[in-house]
Amino acid sequence: MYKYLVCVISGSISWVAQGQQQAPPVAVDAVTILVNGTAQATDKTGQDVSLFDRDGIERVQGPDLTRLLERAPGVTITRNGGPGAFTAVHVRGGDSDQLLVLIDGVRVADPASPGGGFDLGNLLMGNVAKVELQRGSNSTIWGNQALSGVLAVTTNTRPGASASAEYGARDTFYGTLAAGGQLGPVSLGISGGRYASEGFSAAAGGAEPDGFRQNELAGRATVALASGLHAFARARYAEGRLDLDGFPAPTYAFADTAEYQSARQRSGAVGAEYANQALTLTASGSSARTERSNFDAPGSAANFTADGLSRRIELHGNWRLAPHLALAFGGEREWTRFATLYDGEHRTAITGAYGQFAYDRGPLHLAAGLRRDTNHDFGHATSAGADAAYALGEGWRIVASYGEGFKAPTLFQLRSDFGNVLLLPERSRSYDAGIAYGGPRGSAAVTAFRRDTRDLIVFVGCGGRSSGICAGRPYGTYDNASRARAEGIEFEAHGEPSEALQFGATYTFVRAQDVTAGSATARMALARRPRHALTLSGDWMRGPVRLGADLRVVSGSFDDAANTVPLAGYTTATVRGEFAIGRAITLFGRVENALDAIYQTAAGYATARRSAFIGARARL
Repeated sequence: MYKYLVCVISGSISWVAQGQQQAPPVAVDAVTILVNGTAQATDKTGQDVSLFDRDGIERVQGPDLTRLLERAPGVTITRNGGPGAFTAVHVRGGDSDQLLVLIDGVRVADPASPGGGFDLGNLLMGNVAKVELQRGSNSTIWGNQALSGVLAVTTNTRPGASASAEYGARDTFYGTLAAGGQLGPVSLGISGGRYASEGFSAAAGGAEPDGFRQNELAGRATVALASGLHAFARARYAEGRLDLDGFPAPTYAFADTAEYQSARQRSGAVGAEYANQALTLTASGSSARTERSNFDAPGSAANFTADGLSRRIELHGNWRLAPHLALAFGGEREWTRFATLYDGEHRTAITGAYGQFAYDRGPLHLAAGLRRDTNHDFGHATSAGADAAYALGEGWRIVASYGEGFKAPTLFQLRSDFGNVLLLPERSRSYDAGIAYGGPRGSAAVTAFRRDTRDLIVFVGCGGRSSGICAGRPYGTYDNASRARAEGIEFEAHGEPSEALQFGATYTFVRAQDVTAGSATARMALARRPRHALTLSGDWMRGPVRLGADLRVVSGSFDDAANTVPLAGYTTATVRGEFAIGRAITLFGRVENALDAIYQTAAGYATARRSAFIGARARL
């Protein structure tokens, strides 16, 4: 398969165009923070990064960030029901908890959740200005949790005022407001959003709608203090309520219930940045907190609560040592704590520092780095990484990277009633290599990758046993009991064959499987990891009119580690349109799941049927 895809690219890549694309990488010379912790041009790295700008986000339409992420290669999505329900993003076959998520530079993982990840179902994209996704292990720069990649989301930063509103299926409303401007040395911005939907039953075959409501507010301020020096403050607040389905008596089968969950997320950072021709520095302190409460019915007392908090201080910098040599460096200290209705408060801390040298001269880029972390509970972790790129001329580049990752055991896995204080961190090694093209009218790339992960933390059911690892944990515990391998190939192409036509295509083949020696599930596919995923997008423009369509094709997978519960493959399509009224107002509409496919990404959980939405946005 690899040879076949390379031949296809070799024969057709020369006419693929970069130009203005629907939502994929914004430009050949786009800038990302994910490569070394400071601003870096994407054509000066061997790492794989996808970028989405505000114009591309608006073309996708709507609040669902996953519809945007599906346009990046290597990404598959699973969701336990409708909007707002738990949403997992799998990058190159990795687990969702192995993806580090940043919002406005703040780590937003929930320390009180079992896996310590971030639920993407609670992040709406109406006021998002930029999305960056780096694929591959990168704990060298980012430390804990960066096993499968890093996702960075930046909220609205545009000057002026903007607003949008849409209404559609299931009595769904989504509205946003944003404003920003300059007042002397002070730059200010604020954005907010409201989402409300009656939803549909999360339980496949259920009849009771499970609604979701969320309010979101974000703000930022920057003050110029001196030449090259400024201070900043950023904050985000989100609160929501999600109706849930459960397992009611007497059958205890998954079905409609009156249960619901309320959640609050608060995050923010303050700091300062300095830059001159030789040195850039960013120092900050940040905090992120997630509080969740579950209820059996309105008016009842909470049957479960969880409160997770993380606080960090960190420093990142880039020092140009010579015309062709630079050093990216940084360090941080993080304190985390969690408490639940059934667990007392527990705390831990981790400290890390890194350095990465980069050499850029002519067509050659080389980078290599090392990181050391010390955790209060498990001790030390060392991570290494390297990447290389070489420009062949006429827009062609060859790229390669190697990365290591680690994910510390969560406080829940260590200290809850199911905890095991002897857990070790999960560790990974990732490799990728490919060839890429970028020119005045198009871009394309093909990449082969592999990631090996060891000491995976899995839940061990004890079934009432009280000996060995189950001593004191008769209902189950956690153990480093698994290894996994994910390998495959990614293809992407984006272009503008004419002024009126734009297109995009991404395809991923990934084989993610358990490789634990002696395990009953050895060589079986990891749960909810389809092997094939294809996204095709096209846009036609003429005057004030833009028409577009997206096609998503995903192969079958299994819902369980034993591969006994199959999930059928599916094909979904979206058609969308826009009509600009002058420069300030745009009317838009779309039909999601236009083919009215019936499918599941998680066994027993329903997905949305054909749904139509109309709206308008304005910008001053």
